[in-house]
Amino acid sequence: MKDSFKTCVDPYLDSFVQSFAAANYARATLAGYLQIIRKLGRIMDAEGVEPSALTPDLADRFGRTVPRKKVGTVRPDKLARRFAQHLVDIGVAQPVPLTEAQAARAELLAKLETYLVKQRGLSPRSVPHTVGFARRFLDYRFGEAMPDVGRLRPADAIGFMEHVLGSARRDKTVATHVRIFLQYLFGCGATATNLALSVPKTAKVWGARLPRHLSPEGVDAVLACVRDNPRHGARDYAMLLLMARLGLRAAEVIAIQLDDIDWRSGELTVRGKGQLHDRLPITVEIGDALSRYLREERGPATCRTMFVAHRAPHRPFKDGQIVNAILKDALKATGQKPVTPYVGSHLLRHSLATQLVNTGASLDEVGDVLRHRSRSSTMIYARLDIDGLRSVAQPWPVVGGAL
Repeated sequence: MKDSFKTCVDPYLDSFVQSFAAANYARATLAGYLQIIRKLGRIMDAEGVEPSALTPDLADRFGRTVPRKKVGTVRPDKLARRFAQHLVDIGVAQPVPLTEAQAARAELLAKLETYLVKQRGLSPRSVPHTVGFARRFLDYRFGEAMPDVGRLRPADAIGFMEHVLGSARRDKTVATHVRIFLQYLFGCGATATNLALSVPKTAKVWGARLPRHLSPEGVDAVLACVRDNPRHGARDYAMLLLMARLGLRAAEVIAIQLDDIDWRSGELTVRGKGQLHDRLPITVEIGDALSRYLREERGPATCRTMFVAHRAPHRPFKDGQIVNAILKDALKATGQKPVTPYVGSHLLRHSLATQLVNTGASLDEVGDVLRHRSRSSTMIYARLDIDGLRSVAQPWPVVGGAL
């Protein structure tokens, strides 16, 4: 039965829906959103909160009391926060003023972001990570208080490293991001000493293992499993195929633009690390996969990014986690168990390099295919050349020292 009960939010529902409709959201999706916001309106009426007094934090608290229909649907608290922001955008509610400490923190992080872009030359993918770790560091050291960075000491940096690395989340780049932030503080005169020198190196016990990889048959099984997905198999297959055949990183796959493909010359421009661009050949297999995806699945996306979300509004992916999720599901479906619990998108890149080494390719050739800027990055694959290592191994000594 359709709910005809009026709430305080009803006058603003049409404009709220229009903000989604322009992004190609399905009608059924919008109907579900309206139901959630009407429930939010009933809660506001019961609590005596007018739309002009709705803040994002208050909307979040009310939204958490609305039950979520099922996993995969929008979270009511997030939708409620978006509705609160919509009221601010149309002038019904006023934005919450920042405290003095919050304003100081926002100014510091804004200046850091400018420094990362203009002086360090970090890519758009790296800047949010560094700023995010800087924000976490400030939260860890100062909480809600005024961030007096001049009081920072080496023990603060070391304590934050222990705090982050002691959590369940695996992250190998935290030390790099923290060093960059501390270098910035020293460079702009906010700290008297360069505290970046006190940040310890992260232990890399994983470096003693062979690179995680699949056999050629295992890679083909993963690709076949993904390709047969009836919903978005063409997209997922094209993404993994680029990684399995050309050795692309996950971030490079999701960064591909429609204009990066030169169909006449059969080349693809890859937006690599360090804002470096490379041109790679497109094989017939890859060209067929990309054209199938563009014809059958991409949908009415308005952006120029090649790979977009299956659901409206068909936005680009914010990071490479989508590739990790696709790969994990494919491994589970094909019954393959990697040697470690963590499975990242580099599994296919490592598999390509391993196959090249096993078929006689030199390390220089492997480095060229993977577009390594340093030979040290390629040296991890030297351990895969068993025949080459056997030729330089010394005989095992026997009792008495005789050989």
